[in-house]
Amino acid sequence: MRLMATDPQVALKHREYWQCSECALVFVAPQFLLDKAKEKAIYELHENSPEDEGYRHFLRPALAVVKRHLPPRAVGLDFGSGPGPTLSLMLQEAGFACDIFDPFFAPHSEVWQKQYDFITSTEVFEHLERPTEVMGALLNTLKSNGYLIVMTTLWRQQRNFLDWSYKNDPTHIVFYREETFQWLAKHFSLALESIQGNVVVMRKTSES
Repeated sequence: MRLMATDPQVALKHREYWQCSECALVFVAPQFLLDKAKEKAIYELHENSPEDEGYRHFLRPALAVVKRHLPPRAVGLDFGSGPGPTLSLMLQEAGFACDIFDPFFAPHSEVWQKQYDFITSTEVFEHLERPTEVMGALLNTLKSNGYLIVMTTLWRQQRNFLDWSYKNDPTHIVFYREETFQWLAKHFSLALESIQGNVVVMRKTSES
Protein backbone atom coordinates (compact mmCIF):
# COMPACT_ATOMS: atom_id res chain seq x y z
CA MET A 1 0.00 0.00 0.00
CA ARG A 2 1.11 3.55 -0.57
CA LEU A 3 -0.38 6.87 0.45
CA MET A 4 -1.18 8.88 -2.67
CA ALA A 5 -1.50 12.20 -0.82
CA THR A 6 1.01 13.12 1.88
CA ASP A 7 0.91 16.93 1.58
CA PRO A 8 -1.91 18.85 3.31
CA GLN A 9 -2.54 20.71 0.05
CA VAL A 10 -3.50 17.46 -1.65
CA ALA A 11 -5.49 15.92 1.19
CA LEU A 12 -8.31 15.67 -1.31
CA LYS A 13 -11.63 16.83 0.11
CA HIS A 14 -10.02 16.25 3.53
CA ARG A 15 -9.62 12.56 2.78
CA GLU A 16 -6.58 10.31 2.47
CA TYR A 17 -6.34 8.21 -0.68
CA TRP A 18 -4.29 5.03 -0.65
CA GLN A 19 -3.34 2.75 -3.52
CA CYS A 20 -2.86 -1.00 -3.44
CA SER A 21 0.57 -1.94 -4.81
CA GLU A 22 -0.78 -5.31 -5.99
CA CYS A 23 -3.98 -4.45 -7.87
CA ALA A 24 -3.70 -0.63 -8.29
CA LEU A 25 -7.05 0.00 -6.57
CA VAL A 26 -7.26 3.47 -5.02
CA PHE A 27 -9.36 3.74 -1.87
CA VAL A 28 -10.31 6.21 0.81
CA ALA A 29 -8.81 5.52 4.24
CA PRO A 30 -11.46 4.00 6.57
CA GLN A 31 -11.50 6.90 9.03
CA PHE A 32 -12.80 9.19 6.27
CA LEU A 33 -15.82 7.09 5.29
CA LEU A 34 -19.35 8.40 5.81
CA ASP A 35 -21.64 6.66 8.26
CA LYS A 36 -24.47 4.71 6.66
CA ALA A 37 -27.17 7.25 7.53
CA LYS A 38 -25.29 10.08 5.81
CA GLU A 39 -24.51 7.84 2.85
CA LYS A 40 -28.17 6.90 2.40
CA ALA A 41 -29.24 10.54 2.71
CA ILE A 42 -27.02 11.44 -0.25
CA TYR A 43 -28.44 8.61 -2.35
CA GLU A 44 -31.97 9.77 -1.56
CA LEU A 45 -31.14 13.06 -3.29
CA HIS A 46 -30.58 11.23 -6.58
CA GLU A 47 -33.36 11.84 -9.07
CA ASN A 48 -32.70 8.90 -11.40
CA SER A 49 -35.88 7.15 -12.50
CA PRO A 50 -37.30 5.12 -15.42
CA GLU A 51 -39.00 8.30 -16.68
CA ASP A 52 -35.63 10.05 -17.10
CA GLU A 53 -34.58 9.52 -20.73
CA GLY A 54 -31.09 10.81 -19.98
CA TYR A 55 -30.62 8.15 -17.31
CA ARG A 56 -31.92 5.46 -19.66
CA HIS A 57 -29.41 6.60 -22.27
CA PHE A 58 -26.64 6.34 -19.69
CA LEU A 59 -27.63 2.74 -18.86
CA ARG A 60 -28.01 1.51 -22.45
CA PRO A 61 -24.40 0.24 -22.75
CA ALA A 62 -25.10 -2.25 -19.96
CA LEU A 63 -28.35 -3.31 -21.61
CA ALA A 64 -26.52 -3.73 -24.92
CA VAL A 65 -24.01 -6.11 -23.31
CA VAL A 66 -26.79 -8.29 -21.92
CA LYS A 67 -28.57 -8.38 -25.28
CA ARG A 68 -25.31 -9.24 -27.06
CA HIS A 69 -24.30 -12.12 -24.79
CA LEU A 70 -27.53 -13.63 -23.48
CA PRO A 71 -30.73 -15.05 -24.96
CA PRO A 72 -34.17 -13.61 -24.27
CA ARG A 73 -35.73 -14.75 -21.00
CA ALA A 74 -32.33 -15.08 -19.33
CA VAL A 75 -32.62 -14.26 -15.64
CA GLY A 76 -30.51 -11.53 -14.10
CA LEU A 77 -29.87 -9.51 -10.97
CA ASP A 78 -29.34 -5.76 -10.90
CA PHE A 79 -27.10 -5.22 -7.88
CA GLY A 80 -27.22 -1.75 -6.37
CA SER A 81 -30.45 -0.74 -8.09
CA GLY A 82 -30.77 2.50 -6.11
CA PRO A 83 -33.87 4.46 -5.08
CA GLY A 84 -35.28 4.50 -8.63
CA PRO A 85 -34.66 1.08 -10.24
CA THR A 86 -34.37 1.60 -13.98
CA LEU A 87 -32.01 -0.89 -15.62
CA SER A 88 -34.10 -3.78 -14.30
CA LEU A 89 -37.17 -2.29 -16.00
CA MET A 90 -35.24 -1.76 -19.25
CA LEU A 91 -34.13 -5.40 -19.13
CA GLN A 92 -37.69 -6.56 -18.56
CA GLU A 93 -38.86 -4.44 -21.47
CA ALA A 94 -36.23 -6.21 -23.60
CA GLY A 95 -37.54 -9.66 -22.65
CA PHE A 96 -35.28 -10.56 -19.72
CA ALA A 97 -36.26 -11.38 -16.15
CA CYS A 98 -34.45 -9.29 -13.56
CA ASP A 99 -34.44 -9.16 -9.77
CA ILE A 100 -33.05 -6.18 -7.88
CA PHE A 101 -30.96 -5.78 -4.75
CA ASP A 102 -29.85 -2.66 -2.96
CA PRO A 103 -28.60 -2.60 0.65
CA PHE A 104 -30.52 0.63 1.33
CA PHE A 105 -33.56 0.55 -0.96
CA ALA A 106 -34.20 -3.09 -1.92
CA PRO A 107 -32.56 -5.39 0.67
CA HIS A 108 -34.11 -8.55 -0.74
CA SER A 109 -32.04 -11.24 0.97
CA GLU A 110 -33.64 -14.01 -1.08
CA VAL A 111 -31.50 -13.07 -4.09
CA TRP A 112 -28.49 -14.66 -2.38
CA GLN A 113 -30.21 -18.04 -2.53
CA LYS A 114 -30.77 -17.89 -6.30
CA GLN A 115 -28.63 -18.49 -9.38
CA TYR A 116 -28.51 -15.94 -12.20
CA ASP A 117 -27.48 -15.95 -15.85
CA PHE A 118 -26.13 -12.42 -15.51
CA ILE A 119 -25.56 -9.71 -12.93
CA THR A 120 -25.40 -5.99 -13.67
CA SER A 121 -23.98 -3.35 -11.36
CA THR A 122 -24.01 0.20 -12.70
CA GLU A 123 -22.27 3.03 -10.85
CA VAL A 124 -22.08 0.90 -7.72
CA PHE A 125 -18.56 -0.50 -7.43
CA GLU A 126 -17.10 2.90 -6.57
CA HIS A 127 -19.26 2.89 -3.41
CA LEU A 128 -18.12 -0.50 -2.08
CA GLU A 129 -16.16 -0.53 1.15
CA ARG A 130 -15.08 -4.16 0.56
CA PRO A 131 -15.24 -4.79 -3.19
CA THR A 132 -13.53 -8.19 -3.11
CA GLU A 133 -16.02 -9.53 -0.59
CA VAL A 134 -18.92 -8.22 -2.66
CA MET A 135 -17.46 -9.77 -5.82
CA GLY A 136 -17.28 -13.13 -4.05
CA ALA A 137 -20.90 -12.91 -2.93
CA LEU A 138 -22.07 -11.95 -6.41
CA LEU A 139 -20.14 -14.77 -8.05
CA ASN A 140 -21.74 -17.27 -5.66
CA THR A 141 -25.10 -16.37 -7.22
CA LEU A 142 -23.84 -16.40 -10.83
CA LYS A 143 -24.15 -19.52 -12.96
CA SER A 144 -21.14 -20.98 -14.73
CA ASN A 145 -20.62 -19.02 -17.97
CA GLY A 146 -22.78 -16.25 -16.56
CA TYR A 147 -21.81 -12.61 -17.04
CA LEU A 148 -20.94 -9.93 -14.51
CA ILE A 149 -21.34 -6.48 -16.08
CA VAL A 150 -19.92 -3.55 -14.14
CA MET A 151 -20.17 0.13 -15.02
CA THR A 152 -17.82 2.46 -13.15
CA THR A 153 -15.60 5.30 -14.29
CA LEU A 154 -12.01 4.09 -14.43
CA TRP A 155 -9.01 6.14 -13.41
CA ARG A 156 -6.76 6.08 -16.45
CA GLN A 157 -3.09 7.00 -16.55
CA GLN A 158 -3.54 10.17 -18.60
CA ARG A 159 -5.91 11.57 -15.97
CA ASN A 160 -4.27 13.36 -13.01
CA PHE A 161 -5.89 11.90 -9.92
CA LEU A 162 -5.60 15.19 -8.05
CA ASP A 163 -7.66 16.96 -10.73
CA TRP A 164 -10.21 14.19 -11.22
CA SER A 165 -13.69 15.41 -10.24
CA TYR A 166 -15.08 11.86 -9.98
CA LYS A 167 -13.24 11.36 -6.69
CA ASN A 168 -14.95 14.37 -5.09
CA ASP A 169 -18.31 12.67 -4.53
CA PRO A 170 -18.21 11.80 -0.80
CA THR A 171 -19.85 8.43 -1.50
CA HIS A 172 -17.17 7.48 -4.04
CA ILE A 173 -14.61 5.62 -1.95
CA VAL A 174 -12.86 3.15 -4.30
CA PHE A 175 -11.46 3.80 -7.77
CA TYR A 176 -10.41 1.20 -10.30
CA ARG A 177 -7.85 0.99 -13.04
CA GLU A 178 -7.93 -1.52 -15.87
CA GLU A 179 -5.20 -3.39 -13.98
CA THR A 180 -7.56 -3.69 -11.01
CA PHE A 181 -10.13 -5.60 -13.03
CA GLN A 182 -7.39 -7.71 -14.57
CA TRP A 183 -6.32 -8.61 -11.03
CA LEU A 184 -9.91 -9.34 -9.95
CA ALA A 185 -10.48 -11.55 -12.98
CA LYS A 186 -7.34 -13.54 -12.22
CA HIS A 187 -8.12 -13.72 -8.49
CA PHE A 188 -11.60 -15.15 -9.13
CA SER A 189 -10.64 -17.17 -12.25
CA LEU A 190 -12.95 -15.10 -14.45
CA ALA A 191 -12.65 -14.47 -18.15
CA LEU A 192 -12.23 -10.72 -18.65
CA GLU A 193 -14.24 -10.36 -21.84
CA SER A 194 -13.85 -6.63 -22.43
CA ILE A 195 -13.24 -3.19 -20.96
CA GLN A 196 -14.82 -0.54 -23.16
CA GLY A 197 -15.13 2.95 -21.77
CA ASN A 198 -16.69 2.56 -18.33
CA VAL A 199 -18.17 -0.90 -18.98
CA VAL A 200 -16.34 -4.00 -17.74
CA VAL A 201 -17.59 -7.43 -18.81
CA MET A 202 -16.47 -10.58 -17.00
CA ARG A 203 -17.61 -14.17 -17.45
CA LYS A 204 -17.65 -16.88 -14.81
CA THR A 205 -15.72 -19.94 -15.96
CA SER A 206 -15.81 -23.55 -14.81
CA GLU A 207 -12.78 -22.74 -12.64
CA SER A 208 -14.44 -19.78 -10.90
